[in-house]
Amino acid sequence: MHQIVVDIGEYQVTDDPSAILITYSLGSCIAVVLYDPVVKVGGMLHLMLPDSEINPLRARERPGMFADTGIPLLLESCERLGAEKSRLQVKVAGGGEMLDSSGFFRIGKRNYAAVRRILWQHGLMIRAQDVGGNANRTVSLEMATGKVKVKISGDGIKEL
Repeated sequence: MHQIVVDIGEYQVTDDPSAILITYSLGSCIAVVLYDPVVKVGGMLHLMLPDSEINPLRARERPGMFADTGIPLLLESCERLGAEKSRLQVKVAGGGEMLDSSGFFRIGKRNYAAVRRILWQHGLMIRAQDVGGNANRTVSLEMATGKVKVKISGDGIKEL
């Protein structure tokens, strides 16, 4: 097995059954994971912000940074590899409030709300999630099995 790292503001898709998609250090960011168990196609997005309108130039350069530009690209890329929207399993993790103890910016909550809205607009529902709180998360998707694991700082590993 080999790892494909999904960096902050990026997404990756694969149909390689020996691959593991993995992303690190999710704080207020959110990992969106899509997996089609029939054709074993999966993808992961590590988004930073909910809405590309705050920086359209940056959104054109790095669309994976934003929920509204990254999620459609992730979905399209999975479909190009043979995934069907009706079979996709959707899991999300992250959306913590790491550096905002006052709750003023609420970036994690705003990211999560945007993810839910955009997925719903595409006819997709979240099957499992681990969101909120104030711990960093590492998320992985095993392509051979579709298992999504979340490692939470100081709290161990759990499967979504």
